[in-house]
Formats: sequence, structure tokens, C-alpha cells
Amino acid sequence: MRTLLLVGGVDDTLVAAKELGLRVLLLQHPTKITNRQRELADVVEVLDYTDWTLTAPVVTRLHQQWRIDQVVSLTEPGLDIAARSRDLLGLGGTTYPVSRRFRDKLAMRRHLVRRDADAVAATPLHDFDDLRAFGARHGYPFVVKPTAATASIGVFRVDDPSGHEHVWEQVCRLRGTRTDRVSTLLVLDDFLMEEYVHGREFSVETFSFAGRHVVVTITEKMTDPGHFAELGHAVPARLTEDAWDRVGECVGTFLDHLEFTDGPCHTEVRLSGTRARIIESHHRYGGDAIPELVRAVYGIDLDTLAVGWPFGLVDPLPGSPTPRGGGCVRTIVGATGRVLSVDGVEEALRQPDVLAVRISARPGDEVRPLRDNWDRLGLVAVTGPTATAAAARGAQVIDEFIRIRITDDRGEVRLARTAEIAQVSGAVG
Repeated sequence: MRTLLLVGGVDDTLVAAKELGLRVLLLQHPTKITNRQRELADVVEVLDYTDWTLTAPVVTRLHQQWRIDQVVSLTEPGLDIAARSRDLLGLGGTTYPVSRRFRDKLAMRRHLVRRDADAVAATPLHDFDDLRAFGARHGYPFVVKPTAATASIGVFRVDDPSGHEHVWEQVCRLRGTRTDRVSTLLVLDDFLMEEYVHGREFSVETFSFAGRHVVVTITEKMTDPGHFAELGHAVPARLTEDAWDRVGECVGTFLDHLEFTDGPCHTEVRLSGTRARIIESHHRYGGDAIPELVRAVYGIDLDTLAVGWPFGLVDPLPGSPTPRGGGCVRTIVGATGRVLSVDGVEEALRQPDVLAVRISARPGDEVRPLRDNWDRLGLVAVTGPTATAAAARGAQVIDEFIRIRITDDRGEVRLARTAEIAQVSGAVG
């Protein structure tokens, strides 16, 4: 039996690994371990795996006991640790230097600027005067964000010099804090400044097979110009054929530049005029129920691909798959206040076209103004004959079934609602 060391992750990844006949050794964070994972994994080590000084001895011991054949992680905090483990054991695959190019957004920008004349300019943010210098050199607006984070937390748009003071105050407030208000796996330390890219935003799910990059799907991201929180995802993106090809070619070239050869990637791009430009990338699949959309619309299980490919247990995709309908994630938001109750989740899950219902809001939770993904209250993922139909159906499911009651500081009670999005009429290109 071949042995997989899995760093972090969710229940579905373990299910996929066990169905492929692998022995699974799981490194899991104390805040993320589930009973299902304890049942599925052959060996479980619960520790703060983000601390390499703690993890390296455990990896060495497990390898001596079980002879680890490969190491995989599909969760952001585990990606670098998985790479360091592969390097430590001499297993091949994505190395730590390549992993860091994805995980450290400033390192990615610096790597790209030496290879791509159209790369987005970026510099580190050390002190207040750096904001003035960047604006003077590259113009406005520009973006300030952490060098290593997810879910749009700590991301700010600076529209003109009057915004410097506010953004600097926020950066100082966030430095040294945890990125995830639930599990606290990542710490915000360093920040960068980069050019703002105008245009509609998309994310690209790819899987690379020995250097051949296959676009599994392009996801249309639903956003609001007032903040960076993601309000929904539609699959497949409503793009012209030409625009689809341009986005796919841009991402393939980007992955070549970063010397990435095998496994899943989730890359965010913006179509700026006729150009597709890279925003950032992660060498894992996307979150927010995007894997559920891919499974429903294309019949492809990204977990099975990710854990099976390193062992040669799955066939490579011959090319981009053909969609069978559409899918959409719609998110739930609410006015500021405090959550009183949450109802309707089980009813929503019983609907035949509903793929997932994930509610993060709990009674007693504070409802904050919408700034990043952690300020959302939940999401619903559905299928439909088209992405447009699925978007409408997702909103209908939330409106009909999900009841999140919120009280404000005056004692008035309101229901959470579907996040409003700008509907696209026709294909973008």
C-alpha cells in the first residue's frame, strides 16, 4: 500500500485518498480536526503544522515508520509545509522555492517582473512614506495587501493621497494579527503595494500534468467596487471564446514563469481591455464551494485528481472539459448588528439543485460591515441549465429557505439577504 502524508485539509480530501486505496497519514491543526478525519485517516497527528520546527521531526518520524511516498496539501496554511516536507524527504513535486512564489505575493511579483514586460508593479510597504512614493511613481488607484493571506482580508484600495493615513492606520492595526477569525492559522506580517488593475475579475481552475496546464474551468467572480469581498461565483464564466482563450493562455504562461508543473492551481485574473493580467495565484483549488461547482458542471473531482495524480492513479485530462449546464455560488450578507438565530439550512439542502449550504453565522455573532470574505454570513451553491439561471436560483434558495435574524443597536430585527450583484448580459470579451 502506498502512503500519502496529507497536511491539513477537509474531509472530502481524505475520502478521495481512501477511495484510491492510499494509506493516509494526516497532519491536522487542533482547530480543524474532525471526527470524520479521525475515522478515515490511518494515522493522525494533531499539532500546529504551520510551525516547521514542530512539524519537521514529526514528518521524519512518520517517514521512518511508514515510508511516505508523497506529501500533498490543498489548504493554504499547509502548502509551504508540504513543499518543505517533500524537499526534506527527497520526494520531488513542487519544491519549497516554487511554493513560496505562490504563497508570498511580493516574491511572485518580483519573480514575474524579470520575465514578463506586462507584469504588475509592486513594492514592499515598510513605512508611511512608502505610500506617497508608490503613488507618485505608479499613480492612483493602487492596492495595499498582505504578502501572504487569503479571503481578501487586509486588502485596501488607495484612490488618492487623502487615503494614505487611513490605510496606514489599518496596516498598523492588522500587523501581527491572525488572518482567519475562526481558525487563526495564518498571521498578517508584511504588506505590499501594487498597481490596481481595472476590469472584470475571474478565477481560473487549472490542473497541471507534467508541465501541461489544462484549464478545468474559468469562474466568473461577482464583486462590488466598494470592497474586495467576493459575493459569488458563476461556472462557466460568461466569456466570449476569444476572451476564454486569452485568459487561459495568460494563466498557462504565468504557471510556466513560476516553474509549476504538477497539481491544481487557482489563479485570479482581470480582463483589462483586451489583456488578461494576473492578480494572484494559489497552488491548490479554489474555496467557496468552487470544487462542488466543478464536480456538478464538469463531472471532475478535484480532490481525486490532486491526491491521485502524484501516485499515477488517475489519468491526465486530455484537454478542457465540456460543461453540462451551469452552477453558481451566492453569498449571504446582513446589516450590522448581532445574529439572533439561524434557520432553514436543512430545508435548503433538501432541494435537488442545491450542492452546498455553508453558514458561518452563529447566534450571538457580530455582523460587521462588509470588507472581506470573513464578513459574509454564509453561501449557497446550486446548479442550473446555465450559469445565469443558477445565479437566479441561488438567490431564490436563500430568499425562500435561509432565515438569519439580525438585531441592530435599536433592537430592530432584520433578515440577512442575498448579496446583490451586477448581472452580466451576454458574454464578456
